[in-house]
Amino acid sequence: MRYPLPSDGFLPDYLNEIIEGELAKGERVVWSGQPIASRLVWPSFAIVLFGIPFTAFALFWMFMARGIVGRAPNPAGGVFPVFRFLPLFGIPFLLIGLAMLSTPYWMLRKTRRTAYAVTDRRVLLVEGGLLGGINIRSLEPEQLHDVTRTQYADGSGNLVLQRQYRGVPLDPTDPRYRGVPFFQVGFYGIPDVKHVEDLVRELASKAQPAGDGRGA
Repeated sequence: MRYPLPSDGFLPDYLNEIIEGELAKGERVVWSGQPIASRLVWPSFAIVLFGIPFTAFALFWMFMARGIVGRAPNPAGGVFPVFRFLPLFGIPFLLIGLAMLSTPYWMLRKTRRTAYAVTDRRVLLVEGGLLGGINIRSLEPEQLHDVTRTQYADGSGNLVLQRQYRGVPLDPTDPRYRGVPFFQVGFYGIPDVKHVEDLVRELASKAQPAGDGRGA
């Protein structure tokens, strides 16, 4: 029997089923949702702006190289074999340019296959890959010690849940902890980010007694 999640009206059925399949016995979802597509897709248009001249130059180079082939006869009256393949050297750059131009499509596809959930025991992140597949990440209350909120005027925003630092411990009490993060995990482009932050902090507070570990 399928038990609906609180946000069944917002999550596609297949994402609900993935989240439900990750729940332990007795575990309850208190919030679930998806990123706002525009929050994640619009920044990718900066890549498109760079991709337009990049792709145009790749096409120009291929046509120019084709012209060189036509004007490079060898003494026997033909074309040197190596020059015949000169235009093909532009194909990898053309493919890179086309990939940059299609970035908004791939970001939208990734967003539609991404869902976040806060349960009474942990945080779940179901993230679609750009080229397919699903990545599932679970964060326990003990891992939610570095929560940071970025909020926009409409109440939406980002909620960073965990930062991983290169070569330094993740324990915030360690003096070597602070550094430049090289990887961040969180909820991005979600509505009512302050409400979700309150739920995450409430969940994180459950780790305090067990995480202390200090004797009297």
